[in-house]
Amino acid sequence: MSVLNLSAQQGSKPNLMNIELMLNNSELFRAQCKRLVEETDKACKRMQDDDNKRLDQRIRDIQFLKKELEFKLEEITLEIDVLLALQSRVVNALEATKEPRRVTVLCLEERTKRFPSEKLHDDVDRELLKERELIEGVASLLHRVVEQITEQIRLNRSAKYRLEKDLKEKFEAQCIDNSCVLMTTHSVNNLQKSKNTNAVLPSLAVTPEFWENISDINIAKAEHQKANSLSLKALVESVLEQTAADMQKQVQATTAAFQLNIQEVKNAKSQMEDKLPKILSEISSQQRIREDLQVAITENEQCLSLAQARLALRCQRPGKEQCYDPAQSQLLAEVQQLTANIDRLCGEVVQSEEEQRALVYCQLQLQEHIDVKTNTLYIDEVICCQHREPIIIRNF
Repeated sequence: MSVLNLSAQQGSKPNLMNIELMLNNSELFRAQCKRLVEETDKACKRMQDDDNKRLDQRIRDIQFLKKELEFKLEEITLEIDVLLALQSRVVNALEATKEPRRVTVLCLEERTKRFPSEKLHDDVDRELLKERELIEGVASLLHRVVEQITEQIRLNRSAKYRLEKDLKEKFEAQCIDNSCVLMTTHSVNNLQKSKNTNAVLPSLAVTPEFWENISDINIAKAEHQKANSLSLKALVESVLEQTAADMQKQVQATTAAFQLNIQEVKNAKSQMEDKLPKILSEISSQQRIREDLQVAITENEQCLSLAQARLALRCQRPGKEQCYDPAQSQLLAEVQQLTANIDRLCGEVVQSEEEQRALVYCQLQLQEHIDVKTNTLYIDEVICCQHREPIIIRNF
């Protein structure tokens, strides 16, 4: 029961002892309140100091992770730029295979236009087929490389997105914690933001270990994709160098086969062209010798006619004068000899005609083969070599 209640019960007459007791109790109560105020004030200041220390530590933790994230973001961004440049090089290398392949196919098609006797599966055809197969293989390989680079760029961008998102959230959290550090009991923003203090935020369920682990995972994924990018870059550089070297080697081999074949065809054509004038000269010689044989036959026939006329005239001698004298014997022998000579001369004329026909046939064949070689040279040296001349295999 309070002092006032006791006073009221005892009547209206003041009780000095009760008043004194009441004053002591009031003074004691004020002292207790004052201590309570001081204790709560100290507690508030201590808690605010603890809050500021924890917030400062938190800000330092965020700044540390931000530096790690920014470093990895810079690295992964650089790798994306490097892969984009590398992808451009591979695309250019892939594009550069189209013209050599077109020329190779064109050369194969042009060589089918040679004469049937020249349509041999020679070294040039073999090298051209190897060249086409190699170029098509290189194009297929480069196409797959472009796809691999595209996929790696996608993975890098995904890692970059996670880092950027993490950095953005870290930045927002740092800004909020900085604001919390700057807030005071007299801050108007504190009153406005305190309206939502009773709201349950989903992020409060995240433990510090899990919070740090999220950034570690993002950094580890970025580091993993960076390592994959470096491995892919080394592989692509090797592929570009090797494919360019293989194509250069094959183009040189095909060119060498063309040059060797052209030289062989030129030599064969030159030999045939050297023989052609000799054959033409021999045909003319056969014509002249046949004319000489004809003249000789005519002369022998005239002599034979003379000898036969003499024999016929001597047959008109009187009977006892028709003796087999030396003159008669000479005339008979002369007729036989002239007849034999004429037969031999006619045989030689026939033989000369056969020789001339053989020479003319040989001339026609030589001329035909020369035309064939000329056509082959035109296809290989003029058409194919001119198409192949601008081909330059570069190392992209």
